[in-house]
Amino acid sequence: MTDSVVPGNGGPQATGARSVAVGGGVGVAITGDGTQVVMLPAEAVRWAKEIDAPPGAGDLPGSASGVFVGRQDELAELRRLLADEGEAAVTQVSGTRAIHGLGGIGKSTLALRYAHTYRRSYTLVWWINAASTQQIVTSLAALAGRLCPQWAATAGVQERAAWAILWLQWHPGWLLVFDNAEDPADLRHYLGALPDGHHLATSRTATGWHAIAPTMPLGLLDAGAAVTLLCTLAFGPEHAPTPKQREDAAALTVDLGYLPLALEQAGAYLFETGTSMADYREMLGQVMDAAAGGIDPERTIARIWRHTLTAIERRNPQAVTLLDAMAWLAPDDIPRSLLAPLCPDPLTLGQALGALFAYNMVAYSADRQSVSVHRLVQNVLRQRPTVEAKGYPPGRRDAEHLIQLAVPDKDTDNPQWERLLPHILAFVESSPTDYKATSEITQVYQEASRYLDQQGRDAHSVGLRQAILDHRVRSLGDAHPNTLASRNNLGAAYQAAGNLKQAIPLLETTLTNCEQVLGKTHHGTLITRNNLAVAYQTAGNYTCAIPLFEAALAHSEQALGDTHPDTLTSRNNLGRAYQEVGHFKRAIPLFEATLTQREEILGNTHPDTLTSRNNLGRAYQKTGHLQQAIPLLETTLTQREEILGDTHPDTLTSRGDLAVAYGAAGDYKRAIPLLKTTLTQREEILGNTHPDTLTSRNDLAHAYEVVGDLKRATLLFETTLTQREQALGETHPSTLTSRNNLAYAYRAAGDLKRAIPLFETTLTQREEVLGETHPDTLVSRINLAGACHAIGDLERAILLLEFAVSCCEQTLGETHPYTLTSRNNLAGAYRAAGDLARAIPLYEATLAQREQILGDTHPDTLTSRNSLASAYRAAQAVQQRSTATSTPKTDPQSPPTAIDQPITPQ
Repeated sequence: MTDSVVPGNGGPQATGARSVAVGGGVGVAITGDGTQVVMLPAEAVRWAKEIDAPPGAGDLPGSASGVFVGRQDELAELRRLLADEGEAAVTQVSGTRAIHGLGGIGKSTLALRYAHTYRRSYTLVWWINAASTQQIVTSLAALAGRLCPQWAATAGVQERAAWAILWLQWHPGWLLVFDNAEDPADLRHYLGALPDGHHLATSRTATGWHAIAPTMPLGLLDAGAAVTLLCTLAFGPEHAPTPKQREDAAALTVDLGYLPLALEQAGAYLFETGTSMADYREMLGQVMDAAAGGIDPERTIARIWRHTLTAIERRNPQAVTLLDAMAWLAPDDIPRSLLAPLCPDPLTLGQALGALFAYNMVAYSADRQSVSVHRLVQNVLRQRPTVEAKGYPPGRRDAEHLIQLAVPDKDTDNPQWERLLPHILAFVESSPTDYKATSEITQVYQEASRYLDQQGRDAHSVGLRQAILDHRVRSLGDAHPNTLASRNNLGAAYQAAGNLKQAIPLLETTLTNCEQVLGKTHHGTLITRNNLAVAYQTAGNYTCAIPLFEAALAHSEQALGDTHPDTLTSRNNLGRAYQEVGHFKRAIPLFEATLTQREEILGNTHPDTLTSRNNLGRAYQKTGHLQQAIPLLETTLTQREEILGDTHPDTLTSRGDLAVAYGAAGDYKRAIPLLKTTLTQREEILGNTHPDTLTSRNDLAHAYEVVGDLKRATLLFETTLTQREQALGETHPSTLTSRNNLAYAYRAAGDLKRAIPLFETTLTQREEVLGETHPDTLVSRINLAGACHAIGDLERAILLLEFAVSCCEQTLGETHPYTLTSRNNLAGAYRAAGDLARAIPLYEATLAQREQILGDTHPDTLTSRNSLASAYRAAQAVQQRSTATSTPKTDPQSPPTAIDQPITPQ
């Protein structure tokens, strides 16, 4: 919905609207509203003709010094309309996607800014309260008092208004601003009687202007302008907001729906009280009626909309019933079919929606089959006191009934569920604190949670699963098997959402209760044990995760058998845990066995089979077997796109893993576009700080770094590190990965003063958290050694690399990429120290292994070949020095250095 400003050159003529003067010492004039004829003294008539307004004369309700952002284009368009047409109405017209024309959209602010900006272009600028015909007359009467006080002091309101009309007819070039016109027809007389100036009207009414004057759409502020306005008002114009303050302001502007008056009201409150934006968001429903910092108490958002609701209720009570129900649904795409049960027939529904549309409380979609309501309107409506039976706030019982009627059948296609889901989620998230869900709506929550789980979007079901658990605790008790199942499901949803602080304690408690109530080998206990192990693993706590996975597998084999789907899941999860701690010799056989069994039992394209195939492909990639890894990952991605869809979380995992494998093979032309796509999709689907989103951001930064785009890489690494520290903690393995990668980016940019302390910190933390021989710890040791080499500390670099080579050979194997990197770097350190006798054999062995494993043209192979050639030249130079006095120059060489392989959890 959009506001509009209406321009014109006098507009249509209205019968009986002109004032006229006659002889005989008395003037006859018709009042501006055309309702009566009044007699004016001849002297007053003469003054109307002879008195000129002083330069810049006017009556405006505010100064031009206030904050005004984001409306420059509209201001210019308004000027064009008025210059061309003479009349303009700033109304509230409906758009196709959002509600832009509510009270508070900024109509009066724009009109006031226009009046101040172009004040010197007019002989007079006069502001008229146009809420009713009587108020228009009163505002015009005040004009007579300003220009002709010697007569107006003793004249009545009607006479003064008639005099003002006469003066305006004699003196062209003025601007009249009719603010908040309730009925466009109220202005018809004035447009007809006064053709020689500009008329500008603002109105919350969207309809009725087509016969009066052209309209100019006025939308909400854009996001950037809204943040600027809020920060300026909240912190003062002299304060430059920090990135965190702008981030908080951006979140609050979303809640306020970019509505200018709401932003002004919030800014004044924040400035006066010192309240944080986060606390204001929590109190939003309570402060919409709070006036502070010069805000007129009658101009708060809540009071303006209460007046609008009163007007709507007088026109169509059913419309308010609909709006009350919509307050508890999602703000966008509310189907007419969902609302239909609240009306006896389609005609009544159309009339009720029409009344809401006329007052800009809703906007229609392009096909008119759904409506949207501003989220702030919903917030204000939800705060109204409870008046219904059983403690229901207005409209909530109706919304609950509508959702229950709309739940699709179990076999219904996805589109019906997808359209209803936002409204179910909004309903549960907006539950009042003392609200207790009924059995009927809890069943709806259960079906919606099941659908989300099937779609791989369990992270979105936290609110639903919490409501289900609350209902089961009340109705069944705390230790009932169904209650335990609900608690397990909520813990799993928290884990899927990346909220490990909630997930782990909940799953720990649930596992203890399940073992006590159900027994150690009950199916429900096995599921909870597995989920807790996954949560530990996600948190990087392998000390707890691996024994739990091993116990879960043993219990599953005992209770369910070797090939039961849940046993295969336990086997797969144990393989993942082994892989993440670098035990590839244990992990890969488990992955291979599980894949074979799943293909036989579940089929080639079952989602669990695809998971096994993807995990095996990733394990091959991590061990450097790219010729086996890439085809497996490509096949899995294709199958997941076909079976699960393009944006399913598992599909995104496959896309990210394939991109990483392409990068490991040196094919960044294919890797980077895939990484960018995956990051964008994860931001949209999982959110900006979900662990998988952070992984994608880290992977993309790594790719930028490898191709030499250090500026973008460093910025992404810094962002990811900050977000991981906040979301996962200072010593989480993924946080340590980000810290290591940022240090490497600093080193690549030549900033060793920042790089080395970060490398040292990361190595110390990894040794403490992961152990001395964990693959990530080995990477940190290799990278620190490379930085020491770069500053000339060869003794420390060689000691670090000799230990790293030994650990890599024992832990990862002779041909693992990390082993080859550490061996190549050690050879470089020997060579820099002048020990070519030890350097050249290491270079030769590393090159042969890289040619065999990575291929002849892989970047790492080329690095080894170049390093060996340089070493040969150096050896030749040494030999020549023994027989000649001159010393030839050798090519400078920088030793290649390892970087973390991206971690992509599944």
